[in-house]
Amino acid sequence: MKKHRKPLPTTPKNNEPETLTDLFHPQTLPAKRELLIGVIEGCGIGPEVIGAALRVLKAVEQATGLKFELHHGGPIGDEAEKLFGTGLPESTAQFFADIFNRGGAILNGPGGGRFVYDLRRRFDLFCKFAPVRPWPELARETQIGTDNLRKLDMLIVRDNDGGVYQGQWKTNKTTAGTVAEHTFSYTEQQVQRIAQVAARAAATRSGKMHVIIKDGGVPSISDLWRAVSVAVAKQHGVEVLFMNVDLAAYEFIRNPLRFDVVLTPNLFGDILVDITGALLGSRGVTFSGNYDGQGRGVYQTNHGCAHDLTGTDAANPAGQILSLAMMLRESFALPHAAALIENALAATWREGCRTVDVAEPGCSVLGTRAMSEKIVQQILRLAEKPGHETRVAAD
Repeated sequence: MKKHRKPLPTTPKNNEPETLTDLFHPQTLPAKRELLIGVIEGCGIGPEVIGAALRVLKAVEQATGLKFELHHGGPIGDEAEKLFGTGLPESTAQFFADIFNRGGAILNGPGGGRFVYDLRRRFDLFCKFAPVRPWPELARETQIGTDNLRKLDMLIVRDNDGGVYQGQWKTNKTTAGTVAEHTFSYTEQQVQRIAQVAARAAATRSGKMHVIIKDGGVPSISDLWRAVSVAVAKQHGVEVLFMNVDLAAYEFIRNPLRFDVVLTPNLFGDILVDITGALLGSRGVTFSGNYDGQGRGVYQTNHGCAHDLTGTDAANPAGQILSLAMMLRESFALPHAAALIENALAATWREGCRTVDVAEPGCSVLGTRAMSEKIVQQILRLAEKPGHETRVAAD
């Protein structure tokens, strides 16, 4: 049995950081990591949850002595569409490029429209890591209530580069009415590079990798994913298992413990990651990192702009805060600072402080800002305890 390495939270042994970005070719990773963060507030609830994350970051600086250089970028998504006719304006794209070129990473609020897809194509952010590990503190709030979920430790590796979301589309007017067309494809090279990352991950964990396809619905693409995944898995000594996406969605709910590393095409991964929100208690606690081949990352929640919650102070900031923790661990090799955030969030939940989406009887229901301030208090409290840097969230 191979060592099962948990993607979060984790305390590295011998002070050696263990990061998901290690799964890229080591020779392509930058030797020096600048503590430089580009901040994109985004749309809808974006400014509220990003504001919460930045309050947490300031507390981390106070607790650890670290100092981050922050730069704020321009509009994206729905707001940019109104102003510039595109979800990724050139000025904002240049902001991303500057942060990446200087060795930094991006903390990204929810966008909207084509923004995330255009961003991923522009900067070749082909790989999305979405760790899925339920929090014991929210066990009663998960919509798939079972003690077995405490053992769940899944890593979804999603392609961002090909498939439906990166296809071509048009609408034609005909005598028979409107015809909408959409064409998309995958190349062997696209499947190869994302499969390599997933197989490396599986080799460090359980040695098994599920690949999500749809044999009857998209046969040629499924055949390509099958052939490439089998060859790549063999290279890494990993067992590969194939599952059609509809059955995978069912099994995510019925028996999620059967999965460890899950490799998915773009569209299927988008749907399955959302389903994990039910396993975790809310989409509001989901998060991910998107990477190019050099490990340069954009960190975000897995939920949208939630325009209906905008300005109500009701959004759950946990997903955005956890994306910040992921950034500290992955892009800046600061596992202790990341664990400090995760432990503070867990402690806040244990004290019964919740946003409305994960509230249960007897809890104190807090708004977005008040929740972040509670987490800040916990960070400062934990930092005063000897050995806090080796603590991990409760199992």
